[in-house]
Amino acid sequence: MEKAYFGAGCFWGIEQKFNKLPGVVSTKVGYMGGSTPSPNYKSVCTGQTGHAEAVEIEYEPSDLDFTVLLSYFFDWHDATQINRQGPDIGTQYRSAIFPQTDGQKLASIQKIHEANQSGRYPKAIATTIEYECQFWEAEEYHQHYLDKRGFSHSDGL
Repeated sequence: MEKAYFGAGCFWGIEQKFNKLPGVVSTKVGYMGGSTPSPNYKSVCTGQTGHAEAVEIEYEPSDLDFTVLLSYFFDWHDATQINRQGPDIGTQYRSAIFPQTDGQKLASIQKIHEANQSGRYPKAIATTIEYECQFWEAEEYHQHYLDKRGFSHSDGL
């Protein structure tokens, strides 16, 4: 098993989408990329901790390649927005990749380069690549939030 970590705005919808992919074993939501140890939702929402809302994806690499995860990541959010996704504004909603291996790091750099060269996006990719960040699991009520409430991310949430 391997793990991948992404920030793509509010973590609820992106977690739900990744969790449905074949090859994904489990997902969790949490916080990454900040300087405050043991952050919680309230502190992250202040913008003072430096953390992004993030999703942890545990997956079987023989069934699902990291580059495929990257493709979905870029398809499922607006990677050109800086510190926001839709109505959510703040550094905690930034687009970010948190590579765990050199292979993930290189694949992320390559994917961003390809995206910028593709002509698909009206602006440059704003996604950051942030290294050596600890994942802090979010509070239980955030885990699988949309599923617990019977919503699909495609319901417009």
